[in-house]
Amino acid sequence: MIRAAVLRFTGLLLAISLGTFVLSVAVGLGNGSSTLRSASVGFYIVGSLLLLFGFFVANRGPVRPQANDPGAGLFGPLFQTRMLRWATAEDVGESLNMSAVFVVLGLVLIILGAVTDTRYPLF
Repeated sequence: MIRAAVLRFTGLLLAISLGTFVLSVAVGLGNGSSTLRSASVGFYIVGSLLLLFGFFVANRGPVRPQANDPGAGLFGPLFQTRMLRWATAEDVGESLNMSAVFVVLGLVLIILGAVTDTRYPLF
């Protein structure tokens, strides 16, 4: 079970880092920046956003929408009442686990940004 989780996490990390690299290099080359500099800025930005998202996922409130709630409708909550329920232990655990994944992904991308940043030598 742990091996499968590590493989899924590695695949997710590779997909996010490769997508960030390709997109940031394309934008950087379009702006006339170097490849490594644009990649490091892209890693910094996406890593910071993932850290921020992980913080907000962990700090969800104790109230969740009902499973059979169709949503807020076309005009939002103005004309429709929403059915709410208290979060179960599974909901809280899932929020914390998702937060941990986002925070670790964000930290790894920021480390990749520091490694690819050519302005400051690491050693």
